[in-house]
Amino acid sequence: MAPGCTVRLLGPADAALLADPADDVFDAAVLPHLAEAFLGDPRHHIAVAIADGRIVGFASGVHYIHPDKPAQMFINEVGVAGPWQRQGLGRAVMAALLDHARTLRCGEAWVLTDDDNAAARALYTAAGGADAPAGRIFVIDLGE
Repeated sequence: MAPGCTVRLLGPADAALLADPADDVFDAAVLPHLAEAFLGDPRHHIAVAIADGRIVGFASGVHYIHPDKPAQMFINEVGVAGPWQRQGLGRAVMAALLDHARTLRCGEAWVLTDDDNAAARALYTAAGGADAPAGRIFVIDLGE
């Protein structure tokens, strides 16, 4: 992993860290009210890589339960700022999130990626993921 970086899970008291991440870590600007809601929800989880007091990488997910199966961790997204890529941060934040999923007694974790995203596919394979046959994804606009 990159020298000078630390990896840890964020909790409800860490919203200020999300206020000023490195450029291009997240897809868009972090909105304070959404950051607080995310961190305040016990089923939402985010592992971050921090350098010089700023988030330079993350893996986020949500664990969920269902009446007929063990808990699972859905990995929503992994992101690493451009200058910090190829230094093991993606693997480190994934490992932290997966370790946390184990403490939550999740039976498995799963993630979606595009066929042409070679970097993501390599990351998920390195984390122990097996390429599973995919179905189709349907997005339903709820008018929000």
